[in-house]
Amino acid sequence: MVPSSVRVETAVDPFFGENAHVLFERPGGRCWIVDPSFDPQPRDIAAIVAEHALVPAAILVTHCHGDHIGGIDAIRQRWPEVELYVPAVEVDWLGDPVKNLSAGFGISLRIAAPVSRAIRPGDALQLDGLAWQVLDASGHSPGSVAYYCPAGRVLIAGDALFAGSIGRTDFPGSDQGRLLGNIRTNLLSLPDDVVVHAGHGPNTTIGQERRGNPFLR
Repeated sequence: MVPSSVRVETAVDPFFGENAHVLFERPGGRCWIVDPSFDPQPRDIAAIVAEHALVPAAILVTHCHGDHIGGIDAIRQRWPEVELYVPAVEVDWLGDPVKNLSAGFGISLRIAAPVSRAIRPGDALQLDGLAWQVLDASGHSPGSVAYYCPAGRVLIAGDALFAGSIGRTDFPGSDQGRLLGNIRTNLLSLPDDVVVHAGHGPNTTIGQERRGNPFLR
């Protein structure tokens, strides 16, 4: 595995087991916060930011299910200038508890923060000296994206691909065939040594999932 120029620190939401990631190139630089969930996770994210003297530049969302957006407003309250990047297909989910599934677990989640940029597959993003690509990872939800840094060999996969598993496709708007197609075309086509940081559970690699994921045989 090649050394990564991307630093990834993870805070885990204790209720949903959801992973929020803080991405940065160097201590003291800018960072992105990916998929912040409910308290106490925003406080854990703030501790990571402080530990590395980082400047939060943007919140990136892989998809707009409640457990991946529940901490957005708390992050924005702490850093009001931080931008918000959301998959274009799911922008309206931020204010709709039925679409973001929060109504199903007894929380009427409506995100107040304005969207700075509607993200689409094929978009190019830049974090300090690191170039990132937005990949189509839809299927778990209709707008899911993954964020890939070729130089750092890092993939932020959201709930598309897990260690030994794939995202659920029994939600409204899910499509298993679409998810499997996007995983095979857009994710498994990446180099074997790419480290996959999933939305739940441990890290894995593209090579490990290509060889051993039972859903992808």
